[in-house]
Amino acid sequence: MKQIQEETMPETTSAPHPEPSGRPQKPHAVRALLAVLLLLLVAGGLAISRRVNEGRVLAKETEKLAIPTVAVIGLTAEPASDELILPAQLQAYVEAPIYSRTNGYLLRWYKDIGSQIRKGELLADIDTPEVDQELSQARATREQVRAQLELAQSSAERWISLRKTDSVSQQEADQQISAFTQAKANLAASEASVRRLEELESFKHIYAPFSGVLTQRNTDVGALISAGSSSQTKGLFNLAQVDPLRVYVSVPQTYSPTIHAGMSTFIEMDEFPGQKFPGKVVRSADAIDPATRTLLTEVDVPNKQGHLLPGSYAKVHFAVPVRTTRITVPVNTLLFRAEGPRVAVVGPDNRVHLKAILIGRDFGPSVEILGGLDPSDKVVINPADSLDDNQLVTVKTPGAHS
Repeated sequence: MKQIQEETMPETTSAPHPEPSGRPQKPHAVRALLAVLLLLLVAGGLAISRRVNEGRVLAKETEKLAIPTVAVIGLTAEPASDELILPAQLQAYVEAPIYSRTNGYLLRWYKDIGSQIRKGELLADIDTPEVDQELSQARATREQVRAQLELAQSSAERWISLRKTDSVSQQEADQQISAFTQAKANLAASEASVRRLEELESFKHIYAPFSGVLTQRNTDVGALISAGSSSQTKGLFNLAQVDPLRVYVSVPQTYSPTIHAGMSTFIEMDEFPGQKFPGKVVRSADAIDPATRTLLTEVDVPNKQGHLLPGSYAKVHFAVPVRTTRITVPVNTLLFRAEGPRVAVVGPDNRVHLKAILIGRDFGPSVEILGGLDPSDKVVINPADSLDDNQLVTVKTPGAHS
């Protein structure tokens, strides 16, 4: 036993002390923990990066959707021609509402709409009982004043004779002469009042101030008539002189130097196809309208047959060579704003520019543009009313306009 212990003891003492079972595993656990943390950090970074990228994409999509998309087309240019054709409206040479100058009731009217009227012709009669009574009273007062004048004249002459014999004093004679002078003034005032009422009573008959055609009758028998013209008073009749007719034309600034008084023109109307009605330029405004850049020009057109009606639409032809190209656009490109018609044009920077235009002939689906656009412009079709000047848009080209 002792030998066995001796043999085994050296082995026990010579062998190194074993480490605890957990110590050899410590570096591996730390590394594993660090790896897990690193994985978590990478996953979190990836998640944050993905969210940031999604936010950027969403912002870009939102910004892209906020920019309106518009369709644009090119313009159609017409070749130059040997005449300038402009739209116009026919107007009566003279047109005026006819008012009453006295109060009363309409007794009767003699002319209705469409009647050809000569100057001085009777149109209506007004019953004026109040004016008649005032006139009768004024005439009676005039007779009283005339009688007083005769008495004052007789007294003055008698006192003047008595003064020559010193039968009366000078003061008494002067008083009688003054009474006679005052009576003459009273008679003059009374006669003036009678004449005023007589003229006022004469206004019970409504006469035509000029020859023409009756375009409106705004009263009837028994209607209360008020004198004068105001926002509350309506004219009894409307009278228009239709031979000749006035035609006002807005000539673009480009052609204004070629327009002069005496120039021969003619007008055409759709209701008279193939017919030309000659006219002549009589005057112009001699100034360019800054709002439309046009020259207001008056053309007189004879209308002896009465075929042309005031208020009608017509096209005026000027013998002026048109050297510039004319442009037509579809009607669905027009914007009507308070400041006038506009067309939305998209520039190279994809921004909208609202251009003022001058509209010429109407072809139905398209209209002629006499000024304001260039042949190279790209115009927006079906523009939204909310479209503003210098607004950024996305352009879509549906195809060239034909």
